[in-house]
Amino acid sequence: MPSKEYNPLNPKKLLLSKWTAVKPTHKRKHFLVSKVILPELPETAIEFIELEAVFDQSTQVIPWRELKNTEIWLQGWV
Repeated sequence: MPSKEYNPLNPKKLLLSKWTAVKPTHKRKHFLVSKVILPELPETAIEFIELEAVFDQSTQVIPWRELKNTEIWLQGWV
């Protein structure tokens, strides 16, 4: 089975992907990527995404590369 190192995240394909917070806060554990925030200049790389908590639909904007940190996020709903 391929490792996640060999299957890097692509910010263009993150929309509606599911994530689990390793250390949940305020009962917010499961999240969906609700929006990929496109840069003002089309030739600029995507930097940010919007995560929506399944528990209360609160949103937060984070750099998409933060999802690679397995001490904070796990891919899928665990």
